[in-house]
Amino acid sequence: MAASPQNDGAEPAQNERREVVLSARDVSVRFGETSVLENLSLDVYRGEILGFVGASGSGKSVLLRAILGLVPKAAGSICLFDKDLQHLDEHERMLLDMRLGVMFQHGALFSALTVLENIQVPMREYLDLPKALMNELALLKVELVGLPRDAAYKHPYELSGGMIKRAALARALALDPDIVFLDEPTSGLDPIGAADFDELVAKMRDTMGLTVYMVTHDLDSLLTACDRIAVLGKKRVLVEGTVDDMMQSEEPWVKSYFRGKRARRIDR
Repeated sequence: MAASPQNDGAEPAQNERREVVLSARDVSVRFGETSVLENLSLDVYRGEILGFVGASGSGKSVLLRAILGLVPKAAGSICLFDKDLQHLDEHERMLLDMRLGVMFQHGALFSALTVLENIQVPMREYLDLPKALMNELALLKVELVGLPRDAAYKHPYELSGGMIKRAALARALALDPDIVFLDEPTSGLDPIGAADFDELVAKMRDTMGLTVYMVTHDLDSLLTACDRIAVLGKKRVLVEGTVDDMMQSEEPWVKSYFRGKRARRIDR
């Protein structure tokens, strides 16, 4: 059973008062005869950073791609901003896509394009803007994620791993989305670089009012950047709640991950 915050009954639980911007209900995804997700349900609330974690191969990225419409689901419903994705026409889906930002694992920048041109890809796809305005908007995103202005004119192969992550985040923010999906955003970064990126994501959430859905294996990210955590296992969400809920869970994988040999002690 999913963990939930304690409530003394004097007022509704906190989550019940918050706006749900993403809702998955009884979602199943199968590839041929192989079942990856079965009857999975999950809510994401406006303004939170949700950390989504699970064992390798458990289906975290599959769910992300199902939400984005890149992988078909076999059953269930996925709603974004109270709109069922299955019932949207092409124009409605385009308008909704403009409210989403995506940072894929390893950045997935186009190697033949400069950082500036990579950031402009969503602008060119969805908007009709003069080139000068697109240049200025892209440069603003470069500075927003903490990159030097001259990084805009470099190609991905000229950047460090940390700079590539920031450039990919800048592209995800190109259209000023309401929700940003991050797939393993700190993988491959050293501890200092990962901590700086987590701090950047939290700052973006606070200054831009973003909702962040973060698929991650990084325990430090879960502990320091995320407001709430959902754990995927047995093809569904096993546990969801705060870090304290994770520390109290007796679910074997959750217990091993958060309180096992490689987990660090948390003083609360």
